[in-house]
Amino acid sequence: MNLVRAEVERLAARRFVQLMVLLLAVAFTVTTATTLLGSHRPTPAELSAAQAQAAQAVAAMEAEHTRCLRIKAGEIPITEDAGYVPADCGELDPARMERLPLATDYLSSVFVFAQEARGLLYFLIAFLVLFGFLVGASYIGADLNSGGVVNLLLWRPGRLTVLGTKLGTLVGVVAALSVLASALYLGTFWTIGQTAGVPGTLDGEFWRGLGAIYGRGLVLVLLATVLGFGIATLGRHTSAALGAVAAYAVVWEVGCRLVLQILDVARPDLLMLSNYLGAWLSGRLEFWDNRGCAPGSGVCDGGTYVITWGPALLVLLALTGAVTGAAFAAFRRRDLV
Repeated sequence: MNLVRAEVERLAARRFVQLMVLLLAVAFTVTTATTLLGSHRPTPAELSAAQAQAAQAVAAMEAEHTRCLRIKAGEIPITEDAGYVPADCGELDPARMERLPLATDYLSSVFVFAQEARGLLYFLIAFLVLFGFLVGASYIGADLNSGGVVNLLLWRPGRLTVLGTKLGTLVGVVAALSVLASALYLGTFWTIGQTAGVPGTLDGEFWRGLGAIYGRGLVLVLLATVLGFGIATLGRHTSAALGAVAAYAVVWEVGCRLVLQILDVARPDLLMLSNYLGAWLSGRLEFWDNRGCAPGSGVCDGGTYVITWGPALLVLLALTGAVTGAAFAAFRRRDLV
């Protein structure tokens, strides 16, 4: 019997995997039902009113920009009630804004796919990351704890081959399930936007941005799956992976963060794994460190620093690779009984 097919059947037969798939379906159903109940197809009158409000908002922005230019030119005197006048009027130029007000911003109780898609995708990725980590940990942890790996080695000798096949099968199944769930999930909400809401602006830029988030999210799901598998292999139990994550979150992300703040350590955010996760998924995270500004210097941008997706990916790959390598090395040498 083929080892890969046997592992796929074992993975599909696990009750925990079936439970997690059921929870995914329940979460999907609840989110869909909530969206449908809270949305409606806007009437022509609602669309017309929303378009008028958006036009008024853009006109107000243009008027504010013109007012700033006239103040800088000396045509209008600056008074106490002049409000905010930036040093560079370009900050108020609507043409330089990343996003102008749209009619969909002023529609009430209407699902707009273009505006909600990213949030929905982040929710799905978070669930799939949890799914992959827990399934990966329980898949190998239960076999090591129950002696299933020993029985498998009697049928197919070769420790690294067996462990590598288990990991490869796990990654393949999680990847296939993630792609299928994502297509069904986003396809359903796209349909809701077409029939019970508003699609929004679905141009090339929108789909490229959504695709980039999805691609990075899928990589994160697979890395979480491998990490859960590796930690459980090292600890020989599912609870080892759960305990390791809980200990890291409490001791380092909470406790050490407080200590670093008390000691006034420069750029402590560079030491937190959660920030690299966020930077990888979003593409970029920006932080502030007041050590980059001299005391009494007033407005200062010298304390800004960023984490981009490139370094974040290297950190995640290094961590996952180290844990997986240690897991294979330990599995090769230790007593499994």
